Parts: sequence; structure tokens; C-alpha cells
Amino acid sequence: MTKTNKGGNVKENKFLVYSALLAFLIAIGYFVYVVNASKALSYLSSDPKACINCHVMNTQYATWQHSSHGQRATCVECHLPTGSAVDKYIAKARDGWNHSVAFTLNTYKNTIKISDDGAKRVQENCISCHASVTSTLVSNSDKYHQFNDPSVATGRKCWECHKGVPHGKVRGLSTVPNNLGVKEVK
Repeated sequence: MTKTNKGGNVKENKFLVYSALLAFLIAIGYFVYVVNASKALSYLSSDPKACINCHVMNTQYATWQHSSHGQRATCVECHLPTGSAVDKYIAKARDGWNHSVAFTLNTYKNTIKISDDGAKRVQENCISCHASVTSTLVSNSDKYHQFNDPSVATGRKCWECHKGVPHGKVRGLSTVPNNLGVKEVK
């Protein structure tokens, strides 16, 4: 039978406690580094530059800057729900997760396409921002816009005709004429 030394157990326990504490501090340090390096907190803002933290969104950012919406509407105002802050952050979290998985694992295509849910949000925001125009379009739809439904929200999508708003007509990541780099706005 082997006898254990009580002093040895205390030393072993202190070693385990200090090792666990060191591992915890290293994990916290690594977490802070990752949050800082990924600019994760910028995603909580409405700043369009948060959209270019991932290099694959540079084309969308550059084309937006050169569009009629560049000085009037931000990415958040077009792509996220505008009514409820809760809905906005739920959509932001879901989109952020999907984007980070696609960009990290390189599973996206050269032509990035908006999801059905994202398209629905953009359509609702187009209608909301351009309410006076859309009401006129609905009243004249039999003459000009030929909506499939009297309601603009369930009829044709705004970008079916207005393809260049706000990201240009070309959808490839490297083939957009205005993708000359990110312009600093002061």
C-alpha cells in the first residue's frame, strides 16, 4: 500500500488551481484578441464600414458609395428591419452568422445573391422609403409597371427594373466598374 503525503496533495491541488487559472486567463486573452482582430463590436453599429470587415464585401460597399443611395441610405437602412430594434438585431445576428460561416469556409459563389428573407426586408424598406412613389406606381400599375399584384409588397421586386440601384448592374466580386477601392468619406 502506498501512503499519500498530505503536503503533496496540497501542492498538486495548488498546481491544478494555478494551471486552471492560467488556462482561463489565456482563453480570455485569446477571446479579447479575436474580438478586436475581427472588429466584432463594429457589427453592433450602423456604420456601413462594418460591412467591409470581410474583404468579400468590398465590391458591394464600393458600388453603394458610387450610387444614388451612397449619401442617403446605409446598409442597415436597406438590408435590416427598420421597425423594431429586437427584429433588427435578430436579423443582424442571423445574417452575421451566415456570412461568417460562408466567408470563413469559402462556400459563397463569385456572384453573391441575397437570401429570400433578405430580399423581403429590402423590398419592404424600398417601399417604406419611397412610399409616395410606390403608391403612385400601384395606382398606375396597369399602365406602366405591370405588377403581378396590386400590392407592391407582393408584386415585382423593385430591383427587377432598377437593377443598378444601389450596387451596380454587374454582380461579380471582381468585375464591377466602380470597384476602384473604398473611398474615405469625411
